[in-house]
Amino acid sequence: MLAPAEWTAREAAHQARVDAWVVPHQQRRRDGVAHPVWDFLFTYYSEPPGRLRRWHPGVGTVLTGDAARARLAWPFYAEVPGGVAVDVEAFLARRRVAIGWVHGLLSATAGRTAQFGCFGLHEWAMLYRPGEGEVRHEQLPLRLGQAGTDAVVEQHKVQCSHVDAYRFFTRAGAPRNTLTPTRDTQAQLEQPGCLHATMDLYKWAYKLSPAVPGELLADCFALAADVRELDMRASPYDLAALGWTPVAIETPEGKAEYVAAQRGFAARGAALRVRLLDVCRELLGEG
Repeated sequence: MLAPAEWTAREAAHQARVDAWVVPHQQRRRDGVAHPVWDFLFTYYSEPPGRLRRWHPGVGTVLTGDAARARLAWPFYAEVPGGVAVDVEAFLARRRVAIGWVHGLLSATAGRTAQFGCFGLHEWAMLYRPGEGEVRHEQLPLRLGQAGTDAVVEQHKVQCSHVDAYRFFTRAGAPRNTLTPTRDTQAQLEQPGCLHATMDLYKWAYKLSPAVPGELLADCFALAADVRELDMRASPYDLAALGWTPVAIETPEGKAEYVAAQRGFAARGAALRVRLLDVCRELLGEG
């Protein structure tokens, strides 16, 4: 049980933390200004900024005090002895299948050996010999030009295991991948070294909200933001106008820099994956 002073302080800290990303995003949206790196966190991922700012105590924690009663108007909250808490029974009635699917995916990924040999080539395959409408960031120049970008893809083995990266490959790029990931094979192919699998921890955190504590959701979001930066710095795009130097994965030095960062992200992701699995197990009565 959390006293009002404790949980309101945690709520304020959460809001201040995520506002570092939310407030600039909302201002850009009001100004009609797109951002090729950060918009991804609010467009590809479907959690609205307002819900990201909502702090939740997580499953099994009771909020006390009169202020907690405002949560009764939020989805999946109920009055319990001593205060207000996440309504696990109602949450399971609506989301049990989804919780089980997320639990299965995270468990399978956690049990797999991390692979660090992709070098971020998924972003390059998304720009390989593009047809009409296949370039997502037309406003950004390519560091090596189109011919140079195509050459990098042709000189490397593309081995992307993530379905939601692979589905954005160009029509010419898809056949160059060593795998053909699909939604049905996601749990068999997803591995913890993958940048997109690491970013997706944020997606599974908000899909499990409000059962996930706000601090865990924010940790997953912060990791996704750090990974997104590397993902784009290692891409074919020239981000110099945005103040970012490239990770030139077409060189040995760039490959080493990419793998070192990827290993660090995988370690952070592994710890967050354990925490998300703990939430799933508690919800499913396996804790």
